[in-house]
Amino acid sequence: MMRKLFPFHSKQGQATTEVVLLFPLFVIFILFIIKIFGLLILSQKMEIAGYYAARRFQLQSHVTDYYANTWDRRFLKKDIQEKVESYLGFDNPGMRKFLNLSELKMDIQTSGTWVKVVLTAHTRPPRIRFLCNYNKDQVCDRDDKCLKGYAFLCETGGQVEVIKYVGHNERPSPYQRPEGT
Repeated sequence: MMRKLFPFHSKQGQATTEVVLLFPLFVIFILFIIKIFGLLILSQKMEIAGYYAARRFQLQSHVTDYYANTWDRRFLKKDIQEKVESYLGFDNPGMRKFLNLSELKMDIQTSGTWVKVVLTAHTRPPRIRFLCNYNKDQVCDRDDKCLKGYAFLCETGGQVEVIKYVGHNERPSPYQRPEGT
């Protein structure tokens, strides 16, 4: 009766060599998915951080030269960068390792009508050991895209750059009623 309910129970087991041979391929596939997922997370976090940095600088920066050259450069820019680094995970060792973060550069350029905020996150190479043990010339065979991917994975890492433009915050004078109250 049990054999009719579970017919696969009486058959011989799966060949363990198939499982043993496929397991390393499965692990490589999972590692690639995790690293690609990490880059996608970093890209999305950079977009959000870029919007935050641009909007906060727009709302809290000053038009007058005295404050623009003192408070904005010394305090506001540093504070925005610290908040962005914290959001991206520079102060969290686990997130820093998962995203392979090495440094963040923030550049704020003001012009007559626009403020340009450039965030650049530099990443270390993931260095997946069993992929980086091979010579890149033999693996890539002079393919430019392959060489670029190999350099990212094993040698240099990469960078994610986000550029945001915002207008100057021209604060209107507060509304006052004609009778002065």
